[in-house]
Amino acid sequence: MNEAQIIDGKAIARRIRERVALEVENLKQKNGLTPSLTVILVGEDPASQIYVKSKEKQANEVGMISDTIRLKADITEKNLLKLINELNSDISVNGILLQLPLPEHIDEGKVIFAIDPLKDVDGFHLVNIGRLWTGTKASIPCTPSGCLQLLKETLGDLTGKRALILGRSNIVGKPMAALLLNENCTVTIAHSSTIDLADRCRESDILIAAVGRPQMILGDWIKPGSTVIDVGINRIDASLNEKNIDGKPAKQLVGDVNFEEAKLVAGHISPVPGGVGPMTIANLLRNTVIAACWQMGIDEPNL
Repeated sequence: MNEAQIIDGKAIARRIRERVALEVENLKQKNGLTPSLTVILVGEDPASQIYVKSKEKQANEVGMISDTIRLKADITEKNLLKLINELNSDISVNGILLQLPLPEHIDEGKVIFAIDPLKDVDGFHLVNIGRLWTGTKASIPCTPSGCLQLLKETLGDLTGKRALILGRSNIVGKPMAALLLNENCTVTIAHSSTIDLADRCRESDILIAAVGRPQMILGDWIKPGSTVIDVGINRIDASLNEKNIDGKPAKQLVGDVNFEEAKLVAGHISPVPGGVGPMTIANLLRNTVIAACWQMGIDEPNL
């Protein structure tokens, strides 16, 4: 039995970063512009700390200016909004990214929507969401954009493909649907209330798993030869024999798809880790360069 071809997100993300680095150097030489990204990190969530450090490192590697503003978890919503307003007005800041999650006392939507849409490199502002759904120029959410790039690198033209997105979040599921519609796919969004979910998955040429439940999608849910993009990032207990240095049980990173089963059925599949994850930061850098060009009235580069 032939196994699915593994979609190498690390390699594709590396090529995006290389193009971004070339464009950053081009903007420096021709326009005297160095794109800059400011990340706001509220509190000390361990996963967020790791993610932000990775963003800083990769932004610096492509020649961008990277700044992280670290705030205490008890900052008031009023003061956070004041900071965002200051960054909106600062012409040296091209991209603003508010690291999620936020403390419970802060209205996440209110703060995100306070970011200037031209500096919203996460693509979460209502203006950018509306532009995406109407097929006009927008800052596109980084993870869905990465998923689309993986698909196009793997399949080429997506016209006519039947695509199912498992998950309806504002961050992944809904913008993913808009992107695939713009690529002339026939799109279904499935969720926890979908009837005959496994059957709906079996009908799909493309399956995007973004539900946040470890290894939920089994091999017999998948249409033979289809393409599976696994957005899930879940930590589960590793084998009983594996332990960390401190003697506690080790954790294993898995997706929403049972990879070992799925790879025996699918034609192409993205792994976890090494699939969608690297694409997210690569597209954050890409969005920042594009945002800098928009703000300076420079033609958008083909990245």
